[in-house]
Amino acid sequence: MTPRDASDDSRWSDLDRPPLNAAALRRGLVREGGLWRDVEVVRATGSTNTDLVDLATKGKAGEGAVLVAEEQTAGKGRLDRQWTAPARSGLFFSVLLNPAEVPVARWGWLPLLTGVAVATGLSRSAGVDTALKWPNDLLVTVGGEERKAGGILAERAGSSGVVVGVGINVTLRADELPVPQAGSLALAGAVSTDRDPLLRAVLRSLEEWYGRWRAAAGDPVVSGLQETYAAGCATLGRVVRAELPGERAVTGEAVAIDGDGRLVLATEEGVQEPVGAGDIVHLRPA
Repeated sequence: MTPRDASDDSRWSDLDRPPLNAAALRRGLVREGGLWRDVEVVRATGSTNTDLVDLATKGKAGEGAVLVAEEQTAGKGRLDRQWTAPARSGLFFSVLLNPAEVPVARWGWLPLLTGVAVATGLSRSAGVDTALKWPNDLLVTVGGEERKAGGILAERAGSSGVVVGVGINVTLRADELPVPQAGSLALAGAVSTDRDPLLRAVLRSLEEWYGRWRAAAGDPVVSGLQETYAAGCATLGRVVRAELPGERAVTGEAVAIDGDGRLVLATEEGVQEPVGAGDIVHLRPA
C-alpha cells in the first residue's frame, strides 16, 4: 500500500479531481462510540479489498478500519472481473466489519445492506436516484437508460471478519467509460461530485444501517433491511436471466428477495426458484 511516485503522471494533475484529505475525513468520521476507528487514504494500490483482507488476517486491522485509494490498479469485481477507472475519478474503498453477534448464516446480507446504505447516502449527498441491481450493482439513469455506476464486493477476512469493498464512478466522463453500459454520478446529473462529502455520507449511512442490522441480530425483517432493499431494487418486477455457476441459466420474473437475501424467480414452468449467486441480466420490464 505504499503510495507510488506519480509526480510526472498527468493523471494526477486534473484540477477537477482534487485529492481526498485523510485527516479531515478522520475528524469527521472517527468518534468515541462510533463504528469507524480509522480512515486511511493511499494514493494508489492494487485493490483495497486485497490490502484490507491481508491486514485483517495478520491482525493489523480491526472492525471499523476504512481504506480508501485514489486509484486502484487491480480493483476487483464479482467473478474475478477487473474494476479500473482514472485516478481520483471515483470512490474506491473497503471497510472491515466483524458482526460477531450476528449468525454467520445471515452475513450474506452484508453486500445488500451496503447497497442500501450507499444508495441512501448518495441520494442525500449527490441528489442522484440510485437503484440496486441484485445482488451488488449500483445503477443510475443517464439519458433515460440504466447504467452501472458502482459495485460492491464482500470477502471473508479470517474467521470473524468481512471486508466489504465499494467502487463508485463519480466524475467519470463519457469518453472515459470502460464500456457503453457504464455510468457515473456526474453523467447522471449529480448536484455535487465533491468526493469528500459523498464519502462521509456513504460511510455514515453504512454505519447507521449496519448498527440497525446488528442490533436485530441480522434479522432482515426486524431491521427493515429486507423491505428497504426490495423497495430500491430495480431487478424486482423485471424478466431476467440468471446465469448460474456450472453454466446453467434460468429465465423468469424476479418476484421477491427472500429471507436469505436470495432473488426469487418465477419461471414459465410455474416454479419459484431462489437464486443465491450468479449474474443477472435485465431482459425487459415484466
